[in-house]
Amino acid sequence: MSDAAKDKAARLLKKRGSVSSLSSHEVKPKESFTKTKDSMSTVSYIDEPGHHDDIPRPAIQTENTYQLGPAKRFPVATVNNILKDVLTSYLQEEKYEAEFCRQMTKTITEVIKARVKDLMIPRYKIIVLIYIGQLRDESMRIGSRCIWDPANDTFSSYSFKNSSLYALANVYAVYYE
Repeated sequence: MSDAAKDKAARLLKKRGSVSSLSSHEVKPKESFTKTKDSMSTVSYIDEPGHHDDIPRPAIQTENTYQLGPAKRFPVATVNNILKDVLTSYLQEEKYEAEFCRQMTKTITEVIKARVKDLMIPRYKIIVLIYIGQLRDESMRIGSRCIWDPANDTFSSYSFKNSSLYALANVYAVYYE
């Protein structure tokens, strides 16, 4: 290993927060009967070495909320309107193409998720699923199953069709305590 390479490796390791055998800028080859190679060893660390034990960190105590149900219910009708608006605006004039639909499912999923999160409904996890397929003389059934609390968890669904494709959007809202 050349001196320039050793210096560069030492600088990179110092920037990353690692202790290296290159800190003395000397690399000693292993003694063996075969071809000699340069060896280098590193030890990575997050904090300054030895300083993390000096300062005891206070334990963070959080209090229970004792909230067993949602303060604000999930607005299914509002989310249905969001689904209708997004699917219609993105897919109204589109023709079915497999690669286009693959990208469009990702885009529509992110848009719907962002718009539902903008409603600021606390303590609900949001799951968005989009299905887009070619419209032919075929039928298809889509089902889903999960374990949830029927008193607090809910979903919203909307299906869309145009001349060449269909789309189904599902939004699941799962309350967590």
